[in-house]
Amino acid sequence: MKNVLNNTRKRFLMVTMFATLLSFANDASFFAFKEDAKKTSVTLSDVKAGNLLSIKDDNGMILYKEQIQKTGTYTKGFDLTSLPDGSYFFELDKDVEITTIPFTVNDNTVDFQKEMESTMFKPVTRIKGEMVYISRLSLNKAPLEINVYFTSEDGAPVPELMHSETITNTENVSRIFRLSGLNKGDYKIVYKTEGKVFTEEIAK
Repeated sequence: MKNVLNNTRKRFLMVTMFATLLSFANDASFFAFKEDAKKTSVTLSDVKAGNLLSIKDDNGMILYKEQIQKTGTYTKGFDLTSLPDGSYFFELDKDVEITTIPFTVNDNTVDFQKEMESTMFKPVTRIKGEMVYISRLSLNKAPLEINVYFTSEDGAPVPELMHSETITNTENVSRIFRLSGLNKGDYKIVYKTEGKVFTEEIAK
């Protein structure tokens, strides 16, 4: 099986993409908040249609979820004082990054911790023929688990695990895999990092 799924290189730098991601990491200004009586006005700049905005509690439970409908600037008012006292966060899920800004509610007072705003970058998968290029930027060097599964066209009931690894203490993750030597079927790459799971489907 090792010849079927071949990790052909240990380093694959996507300089342009990483430069773009780093520019996003240094720009935390697209979130803006304004308190007006009970309403908190949230303004997001540089959003795209299809981006997902959520409000979650400290346990990750989704309390509000909305898919952004228009590209550009998004503004909406929220009555956050109606939430029970506790810790919460806004989460904006974009194409290649997820940004969170925590806030607390205490005695009908909302306090945003802008200094605790954080951005994580999703694993990026590019496919060229039988080659699969994987990259991920993590400024805090968070572990990344990669699992590659294969399901053949003959309808095998359980996908076969072809490759599994966990990458640690690495800021720029880069891998190249060759998907060849098998009958036609479907591949699935499952990434796990920072408490989140991302899935990429590949049909051969």
